[in-house]
Amino acid sequence: MADGRRLKRAAMAALAVAASTALSGCGSMSGGSSGSPSTSSSIGSKFSQLFGSNSQEASTSSSPSTQATQNSDLTCPSVAIRFGASTLAVGVPGKPASGNDLRYQGSITRTARDCNLQNGQVTVRIGILGRIITGPAGAPPTVDVPMRVAVVQEGAPEKVIVTKAFRTTVAMEGENTEFSIVAEDIVYPAPTEAANDKYIFYVGFDPAALKPEPARKRKK
Repeated sequence: MADGRRLKRAAMAALAVAASTALSGCGSMSGGSSGSPSTSSSIGSKFSQLFGSNSQEASTSSSPSTQATQNSDLTCPSVAIRFGASTLAVGVPGKPASGNDLRYQGSITRTARDCNLQNGQVTVRIGILGRIITGPAGAPPTVDVPMRVAVVQEGAPEKVIVTKAFRTTVAMEGENTEFSIVAEDIVYPAPTEAANDKYIFYVGFDPAALKPEPARKRKK
C-alpha cells in the first residue's frame, strides 16, 4: 500500500509539472504590452518567405543594386526611404501629433524587392515591414497605414517613372504591433543599362493617401 501511495504521488507531481510547463508555454505566446509575439513572428516569417534574402534593413540611403532582374543583365534597383517620410505620427484631432496628444506613431523597419523583366517591361514587387507604437493619448483598435512607392531615376532634375499609393489596416494587438505591405502591381518600361544604374525605389508614409480623391467634374 505504501508503494502504491508513493507511485500515485509521483504521478500527480509529474502531471503538475507538465501542466505548469504547458501553461508557461501558452503564456509566452499571448500578447502583452509589447504586442503579440506570435503575430509579429508570423508577419516576419511571411515577409521572409515572400522575398527570401532580398530584404534589407530600412534606410534613407540607397545601397548598390546587386540583384539582377530575371532573364536580363539589368539589376533590380535598391529600396530607400524617402526623406521626410520615414515616420507616421497621428495625434488627437485638432492637435499636434506630439507629447501627450500623440495617439500612435509608425516606422519602417525592413524593405524588400524583386524584379522580373518580360516583353520590355519590368514588373516589381516591393515589400515594406514596419511597426505601429501606441502613444500617450492611446491608439484606436484599428489603424490605417498609408504608404507611397515610387520608381525614380535620379539626376538633375530627378524623374519620377511611376508612383502609387498603397494602404493597409492594422489591428492593434498591444502597444507595439507589426505590419507589412506588399506592392505587387508596379510596372515600368525597361531602361537602358546605363540609365538603370540611376534607378531607385523610394518608399515612405503618405498621409495624403488616406484622403478621398476629389470628385471629378462631369462634362456638360
